[in-house]
Amino acid sequence: MRKTLLAPLALTLMIGLVHPLHAADAPVDAGKAHTDKDSKKEELPIPPEHSVVTRHSVRIDGRNIAYKATAGTLLIKDDKGKPTVSVFYVAYTVDAGKSANRPLTFMFNGGPGSSSMWLHMGSFGPVRVANKGDQPIPPPPYETVPNQYSLLDKTDLVFIDAPGTGYSQLVGDAKGKDFYGIDQDANAFARFITRYVGDNHRWNSPKFLFGESYGTTRSAVLARVLQEQGMELNGIVLMSSILDFSVWANTGVDHAYIVDLPTEAAIAWYHDKVPNKPADLAGFLAGVRHFASGDYTLALARGDAIGPAEADRIASQLSQYTGLSTTYIREANLRIDPSRFRKELLRDQRRTVGRLDGRFEGIDPDAAGETPDGDAASDAATGAYLAAFNQYIGSELKYSSDHAYLPNNYGVINRGWDWKRQRGQGFTQAPYVGSDLAGTMRRNPHLKVFSANGYYDLATPFYATEFDLGHLGLDPAIRKNIEFGFYPSGHMIYFDVDALKQLKADLSRFYDEATARS
Repeated sequence: MRKTLLAPLALTLMIGLVHPLHAADAPVDAGKAHTDKDSKKEELPIPPEHSVVTRHSVRIDGRNIAYKATAGTLLIKDDKGKPTVSVFYVAYTVDAGKSANRPLTFMFNGGPGSSSMWLHMGSFGPVRVANKGDQPIPPPPYETVPNQYSLLDKTDLVFIDAPGTGYSQLVGDAKGKDFYGIDQDANAFARFITRYVGDNHRWNSPKFLFGESYGTTRSAVLARVLQEQGMELNGIVLMSSILDFSVWANTGVDHAYIVDLPTEAAIAWYHDKVPNKPADLAGFLAGVRHFASGDYTLALARGDAIGPAEADRIASQLSQYTGLSTTYIREANLRIDPSRFRKELLRDQRRTVGRLDGRFEGIDPDAAGETPDGDAASDAATGAYLAAFNQYIGSELKYSSDHAYLPNNYGVINRGWDWKRQRGQGFTQAPYVGSDLAGTMRRNPHLKVFSANGYYDLATPFYATEFDLGHLGLDPAIRKNIEFGFYPSGHMIYFDVDALKQLKADLSRFYDEATARS
């Protein structure tokens, strides 16, 4: 999702030097985060706020839901009252007679540097792209369909494009460094949400955040910022999460190899590379988790002191789970890098597997080399989503703009992202936002969190999310507010219709729980 850690998929955490995913990327050197260009920019034009309202209906769970779509921009201002960003959004609202009390969900992708196009056109809006599951979407004309799995029967939806993405633009004398960073980004989103809630008289509505990929990082920080400003939330949906950036493997840091293993095993299982493949994926992965947190963790902890016999035993078990040869695993010192895994798994077929979704297969120029040339999953849907969005926003929502829609802006935003924290932590090459989420949950013991995970997502592996959410230091009375869902899909869970259907059912229950009066 793209969910955005990736290019060109605009998804979430993904590729190359700094893998943008819809969701998140590896931190870059803070010293290189900004250039002198920002300080030399002339003042940017400040466009007037503009919105277009259209009316539609969609059939969900056997009922026709009439709704209003508002596509437009709001100006957010700094502490001195000067406009800084024109934020583009699309809001879908249902007039059920008590709109002030109806749940309201703010949705966004990640990157950093991704628009909300992926969630908007793929997940729970009233219209979605007709995806092909684990297959690339064919060339145009692309098909969009009414979304019978939309969340509009449970909540109003507001899709937000981050500053510098989609149709959202910096204005006035605003500079990228004011927005392109962990805390700066969350503060900008908080200003937009507060403005939207106030303008639309929604202060008493149950409120939710829904982030994908780096959008989950944003959600953890944003929830804290909103709380400190007096706005409490009912729930947070974390889809394809990244809360701790140490998940990217580095020499001497073994945590990433441990939490990546269950996802690598799931991908090997999908491609029939697991010897004596069991029929039940969930049961198979339960065993992999147990090995990863037990024998594998202890073996890696021994480092160079591990004995040959134990190394052979661990390599043999890893081979059974991943389909890679014991020779390859021993030569890699028992540490399976995700990029090397993606190249090695199907090397004998001259294929690679995707990062955002390991079910997808890619073709490199040759079968040699250590890592894939790109991400087959990223390539599978980007064109379809962008074309579908542009067609939809103009034809159905009647919105037009004088500049092109930017599905992602990684070159400017992701590669210039400020990974320093403005509070708590000093600069670190592996930012951590779990403490933001944990603190918010302690202060609001009613806050519910739902974690949605794709089994085949190597960008934000599900076992890393389980580890992070299981190490927040929460009291049992609060820890019970965290729920998990696991789906046979990748980073963009909604690519697969069966997974989307299952996720909608889980979220319907979650929304009921999070809005129930005790």
